[in-house]
Amino acid sequence: MQREKIAVRTIDRIAEGLIDVSKRLHAHPELGGEEHYAVTAVSAYLDEQGFTVREDLSENGRYPILKTALRADKGGTEQGQYDSNDISSQGRLLNNAYKMAFLGEYDALPGLGHGCGHNLIAMMSIGAAVGFSEAMPEVVTTFFGCPAEETVGGKVFMSEAGLFKPYDAALIIHPGGCNELGGTSLATHPLEVRFTGRSAHVASLVDRGINALDAAVVFYRKVMDIKNEFGSAAVIGAIFTEAGQAPNVIPDKATVRLTVRSHTVDHLEEVVLPRIRNAAAEAAAEIGAAVETEYYEPLFKEMKEDLTLRSIVGDTMKEFGFEPRLLPEDEADGSTDVGNVSHDIPTVQPTLNIGDGLEIHTPAFAAAAGSDEGYRRAVIGAKIMAVAAIRYYYEK
Repeated sequence: MQREKIAVRTIDRIAEGLIDVSKRLHAHPELGGEEHYAVTAVSAYLDEQGFTVREDLSENGRYPILKTALRADKGGTEQGQYDSNDISSQGRLLNNAYKMAFLGEYDALPGLGHGCGHNLIAMMSIGAAVGFSEAMPEVVTTFFGCPAEETVGGKVFMSEAGLFKPYDAALIIHPGGCNELGGTSLATHPLEVRFTGRSAHVASLVDRGINALDAAVVFYRKVMDIKNEFGSAAVIGAIFTEAGQAPNVIPDKATVRLTVRSHTVDHLEEVVLPRIRNAAAEAAAEIGAAVETEYYEPLFKEMKEDLTLRSIVGDTMKEFGFEPRLLPEDEADGSTDVGNVSHDIPTVQPTLNIGDGLEIHTPAFAAAAGSDEGYRRAVIGAKIMAVAAIRYYYEK
């Protein structure tokens, strides 16, 4: 198809510039919420490519983590005709236009730099957005710069702000050590449980106090029973982050932090987490302590890949020489904020091999993310996304 050829030729033409941006991100790794260099570099490049760029999507502080988020729009209408104070108004203004989103990431890991290859994710999605926009000028093309994937999950808050819902689909490719497609991710909602008792000397004959640590230990045992009961239907991990200051003083404060995950957000929120909160209340009552619970990170929803988009992306990957292994529908070994996007609009996130057998979050992967071969394959990844997006447009 002529439009696919236009997208591919465009990405070939800009490949050197894409690689330059990715190299600069790799050389200047920034943690989630601190991606100021990345935002400047990405925004400048997209501005050169004719996109209307909006930095800082925090909505006047309502979503602080989105200070380092950005959106870049092109096509479908005259540029710049949306309220610069409303991060979702572009979608509302262009309700009659077809809209395609490409999701970029650019945060790094402490001590590892780009050990998850987010410099390549940014590069692929930028390239795909430029290539797609050249081939499909009547379509609204948006590149979303999504911060803090490694920590609180910027896309969680972007989804909450309604940024994605006006779009017809979203694509993102993650680099890895193999080619994969399908599967899912785990829904997760980390929980903090704080017990409050009454301090006393451990040998006092007058006041035995109320031991908050005892309540936390009882709670921990109950959680392990719940974990065993659910088996593979839930993933639960717990640590004590506060457990007293001295052995001769009854602890009046004790805190347990839990990672709690399940295969669906409904099972997590309606079944697993209520059991854990009930266990906390029971433990507190047994010891006579007070208890509070609070989520210390936002809810990451499970990934729900669109089957049509998945099929198109899989076929496109094969055509470009990256035949993916199709994962079972229920296979999941982690969580991602892309899951929240997939609950808003059709979404897909395949894995593109940049080095056989490489594992993410390792020094070896960080090196591969800054290698000539990594950049070469990322250029192909951009082409895969752009071509797949064109095919999805005509399929739908």
